[in-house]
Amino acid sequence: MKLADEYRRQFAWRSWMQVFAALPALAGQTVLDLGCGVGDQAAELVGRGASVLGFDTNEELLREARAMRLPHAEFREADLRALPALPTPADGLWCSFATAYFPDLAPVLAAWSRQVRAGAWIALTEIDDLFAHEPLEPTAASLLAGYAQEALAAGRYDFKMGRKLADHVQRAGFTVGKVLTLADQEFSCHGPAQPSVVEAWRTRFDRMGLLREFCGTQFEQVRDEFLQCLVREDHRSAAKVTCCIATKS
Repeated sequence: MKLADEYRRQFAWRSWMQVFAALPALAGQTVLDLGCGVGDQAAELVGRGASVLGFDTNEELLREARAMRLPHAEFREADLRALPALPTPADGLWCSFATAYFPDLAPVLAAWSRQVRAGAWIALTEIDDLFAHEPLEPTAASLLAGYAQEALAAGRYDFKMGRKLADHVQRAGFTVGKVLTLADQEFSCHGPAQPSVVEAWRTRFDRMGLLREFCGTQFEQVRDEFLQCLVREDHRSAAKVTCCIATKS
């Protein structure tokens, strides 16, 4: 399955309608979609009356987004740390599952803030503690925790960004209005996960080359024990999907 197909499948597992319902009226607004992927969330924003400018670093995903030919939507390749200057500040900023790639989020948020007008809204959605699933064998749990710590120390990814979003947003000069905890069929389900969710996790593990390097010869054991955890009747997830909605002061 192509990465774009995986993104499309995941859309149904997220509680996006809860977030859209918490946003201001979008009719006539210009919204930045940062980390826009295949454009499925942009389509929802457009459907609510917004004009969308989406940015992503993955050209394969951008081709899929452009292929939808959404009215009032444009998709560009760009480093989210260094967005091109816009002729007119946007009315809103949407970003899902991208902030964790910027452990030092403050300067990134400061740059994003310059792209939106005073009074604009931002909605940032992120996972917190991705691997926090139980019951997991101690060796697998220890290696996954060690990998998360190494990724943070290297400035590559913050696996606990979800719980930090509100603080980062406030320190960047925004006023936090709502912090939502979103139900998620893939990341925060309890009991046996759906077969399609288990397969998505298997694909995710197999894409994680740096995790494979970190675990070495124990990688397949870690992966398989995690997948076995997901299908148990007593499976529980402490991972959370958090959305922080704020306004630029």
